[in-house]
Amino acid sequence: MPTIRDLVAAIRDREGVQAAIVLGRDGLVIDGQGVPTLDTENVAAHVPPILLAADELGHATAQGALQTEVLEYERGYAIVSALSPDAVLLVLALLSVNLAQLLYELRRNRANIASLV
Repeated sequence: MPTIRDLVAAIRDREGVQAAIVLGRDGLVIDGQGVPTLDTENVAAHVPPILLAADELGHATAQGALQTEVLEYERGYAIVSALSPDAVLLVLALLSVNLAQLLYELRRNRANIASLV
């Protein structure tokens, strides 16, 4: 049976992925790997307000709870995927990543990922 560390490593090893971080909704890192210049603890601490805003928007628009959020920046993507009421997965990727394939795999494996947390 794979561990959460194995999962994070598998996502991080994908071409174009700079970081994979599993964190609590409080912003504390459960496990994470990223490029050496990335402070995963600092990055994770910025995620909770984004989650809160996305969840509130989903409820205000009758869309329901957040499942996946994709933020596009000048130099890459931030993908936030809700795993459970207590944990989320943050993936940081370069613009060159195959975004459609990455999103498909994250969605397809969401339950398996969540079972490891």
